[in-house]
Amino acid sequence: VSLKVPIIFGIIVVVGFIGNALVVVVVAANQQMRNTTNLLIINLALADLLFIVFCVPFTASDYALPFWPFGDAWCKIVQYLVIVTAYASVYTLVLMSLDRYLAVVHPITSMSIRTEANTYWAIAVTWVVIFVACVPLLMAHGEVMYLFAEEEYSVCVFLQKEGWSYHVFQITFFATSYVIPLLLICGLYICMLMRLWRGVAPGGRVSAESRRGKKRVTRMVCIVVVIFAVCWCPIQLVLVLKSLALFEITPLTVMIQIISHVLAYMNSCVNPFLYALISDNFRKAFRKVVYCR
Repeated sequence: VSLKVPIIFGIIVVVGFIGNALVVVVVAANQQMRNTTNLLIINLALADLLFIVFCVPFTASDYALPFWPFGDAWCKIVQYLVIVTAYASVYTLVLMSLDRYLAVVHPITSMSIRTEANTYWAIAVTWVVIFVACVPLLMAHGEVMYLFAEEEYSVCVFLQKEGWSYHVFQITFFATSYVIPLLLICGLYICMLMRLWRGVAPGGRVSAESRRGKKRVTRMVCIVVVIFAVCWCPIQLVLVLKSLALFEITPLTVMIQIISHVLAYMNSCVNPFLYALISDNFRKAFRKVVYCR
């Protein structure tokens, strides 16, 4: 396990870094692709890049090493950035869902809202709120020493001290980084689907296009909601159960935790394909970048 897990995480880092970096380069290099949806896709790619850089390698080190070798300051910074980037990724998905909702349900009235300037503001406000709201977590984590086999080891953990409760933190994180965003995404897409299903276009040709549009949106709903929920649900539940001392450490549960981590981190690799490669424009742009055309 100490060897296989870091290798798997290493593959995730490489694939995720290349995939998300390509997304950023493709949109940045193509002025005609600078629309609200693609700006949010760039933000999602950047958030996933930061998550991959500041989360996956250090989780891998936890599995590979019996101690934390990076010191107390880096322990605080890493745990802070893990939470920040996780929130940034999730709430970018919410912004993307809101953007699609406005485009479908209020196509005319939302034109003045769905602008590049407003998108930049929404992205900036999201990051600022997350950075500020997560500042207390810098004090909630730290390096702790423990004795094992008459030797002293360091570990980076949540500090159980007065005013801090690990299970309250983990349940709050589960609610605010998984349950609430997922409910928001589901609610927006349900409203969007209801609007599409109620819409009746005059003429057969338009009706056919409307039906094709419904199929595309339905497919996107399934991809967005199901992939997000499936990838993050196991590790979120594992962390909550561990915080409540309901996750007994056995070879089976350790394997479940590893698989849960891998599945969650794979979401950062899937996102470039999930939100970018579904577009013909992105596919063509990817080919131009990869083949230097």
